[in-house]
Amino acid sequence: MKKYGKGTLVLQVIGTIIALVYLLPFLVVFLYAFKSPEELISSSPFSLPKKLEWDNFSQAFEALNFWQSFGNTFLLTASAVLLLILLSGMAAYSIVRGGSKFFNGSYMFFIAGILIPYQVIFVPMFVLGSSLGFINNLFGVIFLYVGTSLPFAIFVMAGFVKTIPKEIEEAAFIDGCSIMRTFWVIILPMLKPVAAALTIILSLQIWNDYLLPQLFLTDNNMKTLTVMQSTLFSAFETNFNVGFAGIILSSLPILILFLLMQKHFVKGITMGAGK
Repeated sequence: MKKYGKGTLVLQVIGTIIALVYLLPFLVVFLYAFKSPEELISSSPFSLPKKLEWDNFSQAFEALNFWQSFGNTFLLTASAVLLLILLSGMAAYSIVRGGSKFFNGSYMFFIAGILIPYQVIFVPMFVLGSSLGFINNLFGVIFLYVGTSLPFAIFVMAGFVKTIPKEIEEAAFIDGCSIMRTFWVIILPMLKPVAAALTIILSLQIWNDYLLPQLFLTDNNMKTLTVMQSTLFSAFETNFNVGFAGIILSSLPILILFLLMQKHFVKGITMGAGK
């Protein structure tokens, strides 16, 4: 049996306590989603529901216009993430293997993009998007997501590309592979771990984003789950049981994605940080 020192045990206890503190709000949301409106007032936040109120979920499903808003959110997230993985992979490979001042300068340019807060560029981004016809245009919003998230994706990809031995590419060049063929056939498949990590990080970011869809997608048929979810909570009258059920319905798809890819997520993060 493996023995742990006192310092390790203390760290484990502290980590467990912090994890429980973060999980408490999720527990409250989960419990209230199955309670009746009467129990919302009379019961403790951590008490079990007397009866499972499945009707909360059916009301939330209808109020969210679930399939329409889910389709919009999925299209935005999947398209933007796919483009970000491909573009950041190509850019990172060029920057790392280029080695010239131009490529080093390009890398610093992208790094500077990470330092600019997302909310600071909202006004110029809205002006630009309006002039380009991005209002109520899903593909325009995808373009904006790619533009704002690309610096971070390149930063992560470049750290991983540095760990790939150059001898693999040199052997491919000897066999007659061009640079493009080497990237698509050899390098891109080797980027799977970091691509999985980026998929989870970027999907969480885009799936849960509220500001950009709220700003550009004003048509009810184009609203995302996050924007529709906000309509369940009003300043004057709110059915919190239905609202909490809506939160669970909106979070389930991205939670399933994380559970399916968490092994690749840890591997991608650790391998990319090793250089």
